[in-house]
Amino acid sequence: MIDKFLKSTSVISYTAKEFDKKSFEDISEINLTQQENPIQWVNTYGLKYPNEFRTIINNNNIDNFLLKLLSDDEHPNKVIQLEKLLFVTVKVLKTEAAELEFEQMMFISSSHLLWSIQEKPGDHFGWIRERLENNKGIVRKKKADYLLFLILESIIDNYQTNYEKFTEDSSNELDISSIKSTPEFTALIEKKKQNLFKFKKASVSLRDTIVKLEKIEINGMNTMYFNEVKEQVNNLLSDIDFELQNLESKINLIFSIQGHRLNEVMKTLTIFSVIFIPLTFMAGIYGMNFENMPELKSEYGYFILLGVMVLITILSVWYFSKKKWF
Repeated sequence: MIDKFLKSTSVISYTAKEFDKKSFEDISEINLTQQENPIQWVNTYGLKYPNEFRTIINNNNIDNFLLKLLSDDEHPNKVIQLEKLLFVTVKVLKTEAAELEFEQMMFISSSHLLWSIQEKPGDHFGWIRERLENNKGIVRKKKADYLLFLILESIIDNYQTNYEKFTEDSSNELDISSIKSTPEFTALIEKKKQNLFKFKKASVSLRDTIVKLEKIEINGMNTMYFNEVKEQVNNLLSDIDFELQNLESKINLIFSIQGHRLNEVMKTLTIFSVIFIPLTFMAGIYGMNFENMPELKSEYGYFILLGVMVLITILSVWYFSKKKWF
């Protein structure tokens, strides 16, 4: 198991002038308490390494409470300050697949080290690694707190990019001119609403984590960077709420269309009923065949009755047309 852990773990070491990327050959090389250059970014894919986590914690003489935090892979979002270390966990939305899923992501940080632990392989941090390797921007001049800020910013940027793609696809599929009052179309809108709720849940979780990070006071760490990310999350949440209202209005429009169609059908049926009720009444009377009905002996009684029925029909249609009931 330790070999699998080492293969899933890599480290990037950097200073303003130097850069090095490698894998660990032995678990004892992982140092979580260093307070000097170079800055180290340790990244692990996978959460099911309890023995390896215990060894690292024991080797670095860290409070065993961190082991308890690492063993729980169902944290909603937490920011816990330990001695010289900061533990952060957040539920991150995986947007690569067609079905949106959540993964647990944990960060253990100090002024000179960031250990990111991701539940599933793959992430959106490639541009950060590229900037570190090619010495772009100011990232190699900053400490690990700035690296944590860039990672959180990358997560929200991924949300924003996928949200914009989602809204563009929705505007094409759910154009106002193509709305259909069918169960399939309604189910499509509901599915998009559920995906938006997942975006919102992930964004709220990230915002709550950032709010907690802003209140942390730990030596060597600067929390001023996180205010910008919080503003980005708030803007995204506003956009998501607007899109949810837009989808809700389309569902209401579908119900309105269905109600209007039902009213049209009922109006047509009512008009036909009103026309045929007197005709049915007259037919019922003259269909009783009593002997003392004088009209039964009339030579032209049948034709007179038909004429009266036609006249009633014409007058009814004329009246309804005048009232613009159809």
